[in-house]
Amino acid sequence: MFKFFHHSSSSSSSGSVTSGGGGGGSGDSNTAMGSLKDLQQALQQKDNEIKTKDSRISILEQELKKKDETIRNLNRELDKYRSVLQPTTTTTAANKTRQRLQGISAEPQSILAKSQALNAQQLKRHSKSSKSKDIIRAAIKDNDFLTNLEQSQVRELVEVMYSKDFKKGEYIIREGEPGQHLYVIEDGKCEVTKDGKVLGEMSSGKAFGELAILYNCTRTATVRANTTSKLWAIDRQGFQTIMMKTGMERQQEYMDFLKSVPVLRDIPNDALAKIADVLEEAFYEEGEYIIRQGARGDTFFILRKGNVDITQRASVHSEPQFVRSLSKGAYFGEKALLGEDLRTANVIAGKGGCDCLVVDRESFSMFIENLSDIKKDMYGDGSGKKKMSVDPKSPTLIKENDEFANVKLEHLTVTATLGVGGFGRVELVQLATDKRTFALKQLKKKHIVETRQQDHIMSEKRIMSEAHCQFIVRLYKTFKDRKYLYMLLEVCLGGELWTILRDRGSFDDGTTRFYVACVIEAFSYLHSKGIVYRDLKPENLLLDEKGYCKLVDFGFAKKIGFGRKTWTFCGTPEYVAPEIILNKGHDFAADYWSLGILMYELLTGSPPFSGSDPMKTYNIILKGIDMIEFPRKITRNAHNLIKKLCKDNPSERLGYQRNGLKDIQKHKWFDGFNWDGLRNRKLAPPIVPKIKSSTDASNFDDYPKDDEVPPDDMTGWDKDF
Repeated sequence: MFKFFHHSSSSSSSGSVTSGGGGGGSGDSNTAMGSLKDLQQALQQKDNEIKTKDSRISILEQELKKKDETIRNLNRELDKYRSVLQPTTTTTAANKTRQRLQGISAEPQSILAKSQALNAQQLKRHSKSSKSKDIIRAAIKDNDFLTNLEQSQVRELVEVMYSKDFKKGEYIIREGEPGQHLYVIEDGKCEVTKDGKVLGEMSSGKAFGELAILYNCTRTATVRANTTSKLWAIDRQGFQTIMMKTGMERQQEYMDFLKSVPVLRDIPNDALAKIADVLEEAFYEEGEYIIRQGARGDTFFILRKGNVDITQRASVHSEPQFVRSLSKGAYFGEKALLGEDLRTANVIAGKGGCDCLVVDRESFSMFIENLSDIKKDMYGDGSGKKKMSVDPKSPTLIKENDEFANVKLEHLTVTATLGVGGFGRVELVQLATDKRTFALKQLKKKHIVETRQQDHIMSEKRIMSEAHCQFIVRLYKTFKDRKYLYMLLEVCLGGELWTILRDRGSFDDGTTRFYVACVIEAFSYLHSKGIVYRDLKPENLLLDEKGYCKLVDFGFAKKIGFGRKTWTFCGTPEYVAPEIILNKGHDFAADYWSLGILMYELLTGSPPFSGSDPMKTYNIILKGIDMIEFPRKITRNAHNLIKKLCKDNPSERLGYQRNGLKDIQKHKWFDGFNWDGLRNRKLAPPIVPKIKSSTDASNFDDYPKDDEVPPDDMTGWDKDF
């Protein structure tokens, strides 16, 4: 530094002599020393200024932290009131605090089945011009949700929609009223308003009202005809029948094709159904080689439409000779599934081209390990599994039946409220005889009937009565009167996992891993009995006195068996799988999807898919997990597992293959996890709740009393409850 300054000073002195004509060496030295001192003082002054600013920044940061903490506390209190006063399905983007999510459901499949005769008439084809068909198809393609429908579904939808005419000023849908129709505008203009404010105008080629064809819901806006308008419409039952019909027909067609192949004949139905799900359709132009002799391949083909010609060369240099033609239902390339992948003949698409169903060895081997060693009990067709029904002579069941046989509603005293929802409340109750406490879930019968959820409630009772798993809340007894149904449940005073997540913001890897592992154990039990859960979320996970996690609320659970699908739209918007949204039929894979969503939410504090309304949420879900930006705090292994659980194609999700949930347990994210310790309840939970007594409800939010008295319901649908 000294040399630098001395050099600079010398240069400066030289300039001064030239211009002023005087000066000497002593002056140069003094000038240099003065310049250095001035610079040192300037640097010291700057250092002092920086220290003062740093001190000020530190003070401001402390104030900011205090204000952030105040905001978090206020948000927690606000969430408590929101959860009680106005349950909602939206997430506040500004502060990222999570409000309680509310489950939704369409009419159960059995109700839909009862309407088949009516739907057969509703699904009659309505004649329309080519122009009208083109407008409907264009509107479907332009709609974020409807554009995901398959071509066969679109064709059916176009044919079945019927016309409705509206006069100028006439309301098409009204905000707040229940809706069940999807509309497409052909002619005219329609005004959209919300809360009395005009949002815009729609004209020809616009589809709207799509949420109402998924499940029963109230309209979120008003649409009124600004001019005389012609619209095309279809109702919810008609739409769902089309989705269910096309899906079931396709699955049955694929299954029939697969069963016709001798080498696949002994595969159990549930494994065969999974293979049917991974079949892909491929079209080959006339004269195109599907298989070329001598080439290596790993693909198996079933001819769906058209025909193919088989040719073969006797030697390498000879010309191919025609062997035979194959038509619909024929198959070829099956040796590729066995690993013998050297093709022995040519297969060429015949006149007009052909459609084939295609599966490769890798996809096939996800479900079948070795075709030469098929054992039915390996693939979960139910033959090697325990039946859902519980042995009535089981000592545990006999003891419970005897223990609660004489318990009546009047023996129970309410000490606190543990939760509220659309159907009713959950109360902490104490038994008068021995002071033991339970959770009493009371459901409003009238509300159940109005929302057509009778089948779901009866299913919940059956499944929970027979479920004996330490990761599932026990149901001991049920009661009923004219206004309510009651479920006497095991109480978990550690509170909802949702409440802990709300207060902490998010969990680390270890904490999340423990709770996800508890859910996996619960799913393992349910899936082994052919039950799909369909409503996983932090709100439905309770902590017991030790801190272990238990699954509760089985209103959407259903026993579907093995190799079968179910079609009811139900779940919580942020957690529903794509196949549920698209009415493609769903099974256990929907639970694996929700497991990935739960992981993401526990690690970040909010679910990955969330929109300002349910329809926006569904459209974001349909865009896929790859469109979601993962925060840096999610580790590489956690990121990898979430993506494998949230594959768009259910057949590709981890957990759905031949090893089932074991594939999830063996994932790198679970490396070193003590599964035996978890099952034996010897693993230390990450959070141990503070519980003072058997009547301590302090781990739950406070809820106001419910002064509403529901009307009586005497329809008798609950006679078996």
